[in-house]
Parts: sequence; structure tokens; C-alpha cells
Amino acid sequence: MTKVFTIILAAWAMTAAAYADAPNEAAAARQNKPSIVFVHGIWADGSCFSKLIPALQAEGYEVIAAQYGLDKVSSDVAAVKSALGQVHGPAILVGHSYGGTVITAAGVDPRVAGLVYIAALAPDSDETSQSLQSKFPKTDAFGHIAIADGRIFLKPDGIVDFAGDLSAPEQKLVWATAAPPAADLFNQKVDGTAWRTKPTWYIVANNDRSVNPELERFVAKRMGAVTYQINSSHVPMLSHPDFVLGVIRAAAKRIQEMSELGQIR
Repeated sequence: MTKVFTIILAAWAMTAAAYADAPNEAAAARQNKPSIVFVHGIWADGSCFSKLIPALQAEGYEVIAAQYGLDKVSSDVAAVKSALGQVHGPAILVGHSYGGTVITAAGVDPRVAGLVYIAALAPDSDETSQSLQSKFPKTDAFGHIAIADGRIFLKPDGIVDFAGDLSAPEQKLVWATAAPPAADLFNQKVDGTAWRTKPTWYIVANNDRSVNPELERFVAKRMGAVTYQINSSHVPMLSHPDFVLGVIRAAAKRIQEMSELGQIR
């Protein structure tokens, strides 16, 4: 009887140890995943990533959307670096539209391991958001703007050029929550060109009428990004969230592999 009891006790101890290790293994798996920091553009805020964040959180990623005032590029970059302090490294910055300008500068931070651009600007060291855009034909959305109180507002009739493949109610919501930038924001410049040294991924929105798709292809090629294309408006993260999630997952998988190989610290 004593021998049988000893065997049962040993089996119980092994089972208990396995259950004790399981949370640790899960925590380790989460720790190996890169964090995701979303960076929005103009006429937007962090809510434009609302269709992406819950899915990534459910998969064990630490996720945060940086919020900033669109007053100065330098302060927007500072806000993103502050957001990096709220998650564990390594981190992937995901920038949409003007957010691409922001992550290009903020991405030189050593906590950043990779960059994902969504229909985004990506100026070089001698460019601003505006000088980069001026190299390509003006898009339709900028024919529907109003400047008031030092801010650039998108007129209601311009939302079709910004988010034309969303339903009418979604378009109204996007317009109602649009954050207007300072009128001189696109002419401001900050130092840092992270795409020259960090792994990059780029989503080209083929039907974009806010940022010229030819500009998107140009900067994606210039930075040597892993490039994806989709027939989308300027907001594929809202109109095609599963596609965008697939790109972010691919980037995160690669960054995790590099981290585990000791190529990123």
C-alpha cells in the first residue's frame, strides 16, 4: 500500500509541476512576441486601428496606439517614443499615412525593431512630408479641404476620397472623429530615417485618393520594404482589416525570429 501511495504521490507531483510550468511557458511565449505600437495619420486618431487591436491582443501581443496632437512633427515623434515606454521591447511601429513620417523619425529609437507602413509617407533625410508629396500629382482628397484657425479640415464631401470603400455610416464616423492637423505640419522636418537601418514592410493602397499610390510604390521600393498591394482606399486597416493583420503578423513573426536568433536585442 505504501508503495502504491508513493507512486500516486509522485504522479501527482509531476502533474502539478506541469501545470505550474504552463503559465510560465505562456508568459515566455508572450515575452518573445514583439510589441505593436500604432501611429495614426492626419484626419484620424488611434481609433482608426480599432479593427486590428483586439485581434492582436487576443493573440498575446502587447499593443498600444500612440495619441498626439498633430501640432508639430517633433512632439508627435516624442509622443510615440513615450508610448514605447509603456510596452516591452522589441517593438514594431505601424504607421498609417502621415504616421509614416512619424515612425520614420521615431523608429531610430533602439527599442524599435521593425516598421510597418500602411499607405504611408516615408520621407528621406532631406525631405518633409510635403516635399515628398510634391514629387507626385496631387490627389483628390486635397481638393476638399478647409483651413480655419490654423488647422486643415477635411470637408464632408472629401470623405469619399479618404475612405471610399467603407459603408456610408462608417464614412460618417471617420469624418466625425477626424483630427485636423496644424496647417504647417507637412512642412516641418525632424531628424531620423529609421527605414535605412530597420526591417520594413509596406502596404500599398492601389485605389488611394489621399496619398498617391505611385508615391507609395516609390517609397516602398526606395526603402527595400517587403511590399504588399491591395485594391483599397486610403484606410485599408478599416476596409480590409484581415489583410492588414496578415502583414503585421508576418512582420511580427520575422522580428520574433530575429530576436530569438540574437539578431535583435
